[in-house]
Amino acid sequence: MRLRIFFTTLLTALLIVSCGGGNETTIDGRAAEIYPPGAEKCADSNGRSVTIYSGRTENLINPVLEAFACETGTTVQVRWGASTDLALLINEEGDKTLADVFLSRSPGPVGYLESKGLLGTIGSETLGLVEDQNHSASGKWIGFSGRKRVMVYNTDEYTPNDLPESVFDLTGEEYRDKVALPGTNGSFIDWFTVFMDVHGKDVATQWLNDMVDNGATYYPNNRSIVEAAGRGEISMGLVNHYYNYQIKASEGSSHKAENYDFNNDDIGSLLVITAATILETSENVEASEDLLQYLLSSSVQEYFTNRTFEYPLAAGVQANETLPVLSALEIGSVDFDKLGGGFEEASRIIEASGILNR
Repeated sequence: MRLRIFFTTLLTALLIVSCGGGNETTIDGRAAEIYPPGAEKCADSNGRSVTIYSGRTENLINPVLEAFACETGTTVQVRWGASTDLALLINEEGDKTLADVFLSRSPGPVGYLESKGLLGTIGSETLGLVEDQNHSASGKWIGFSGRKRVMVYNTDEYTPNDLPESVFDLTGEEYRDKVALPGTNGSFIDWFTVFMDVHGKDVATQWLNDMVDNGATYYPNNRSIVEAAGRGEISMGLVNHYYNYQIKASEGSSHKAENYDFNNDDIGSLLVITAATILETSENVEASEDLLQYLLSSSVQEYFTNRTFEYPLAAGVQANETLPVLSALEIGSVDFDKLGGGFEEASRIIEASGILNR
């Protein structure tokens, strides 16, 4: 079966910034929040460059990359796209890929590339910046932020007491035509891959088919589900936690949606990490290592949790106090090789369920 769900249009390469070269360059906007306080000018060019294929969206990660370029003097180029698309592109490009670093919004695409033998080994100093469960034992990838799976719901229609303890309950008649699923989203695919690993492929597939039979609706991504729940267009949907925090911060009380946590040991409460890796073919390993360490610096980790409401992964950095304390099933408890290998199978099962046509 052709994996048509992955082949959306990729965005073209974008030159972010190259500081120095005799010109005084300054930084502003969100990037200035990350750059060291009191440092008004960017560093001179250090002669290095790094090319990033980023599955993390531009509005979330671009300020970090701008701050990195400004602080270090490294020239940064980025190709934007969906994590799944970019992973398939890197595999197609093989040893001719321009990518030095791949940033994925979810771990499955990174595991897929590891299974293809396309990833280099990250240095021990960089790996030591996070707990062992947040990087691979092979040293091929490292997590740099966390997103918890939750259910967002419309507050005019439901209260927490009305909602189920488990995602398995969502196939019941009382939730017919109520639930939205982001079937092509990388985080959802990763979540479903772990679902198969924890409960077995047959159980996971039956759950998804039952959801479709119960009238589940397809939306292309997490944000569109959260926005639809806030408008009352849908009753509830399975998403990453931070989108609702971001939208509430900008829209306030007019956004009629809240997050709901399933039981702590429920698969619906999985913590999914974003992952960074260096390609085996990279000729800019030193600059790439610098970037990975920068992603795990205290200023960037604080930006992630205070601006984008994600969970920091660097040791010693505290999560935003508005975020619930984590007690969820963690991605570190799942064999990463299995996750990468199951990535394609999960995608086929999702497509075969018919959810993408609803």
